[in-house]
Amino acid sequence: MPVDLPGPESRWRCGACGNLTRFDVVRSVRSREFVHVSLAGDQEVQEREVVSETVERVTCRWCAAVDSVVLEARPDHPESLVADRASASVTDGES
Repeated sequence: MPVDLPGPESRWRCGACGNLTRFDVVRSVRSREFVHVSLAGDQEVQEREVVSETVERVTCRWCAAVDSVVLEARPDHPESLVADRASASVTDGES
């Protein structure tokens, strides 16, 4: 079951054990790279652009649960705090 990558407003959480920090991720990546090859034959990727990325499976590292990892909102995300304050001020104004 594919799982979206977390961003600044979200995080992964294991629904089985509650883990928030340790996951094994299997992903497919298509990328375009600029590779510098020295005269000795050594290769070094100097630029990398991800064209597409798909997370195929996320497994909890703590309990090894498969397909139990979900994407949830971060409780400490600044914009969610702003939204909470705005709804609180609307509620306060109605009292």
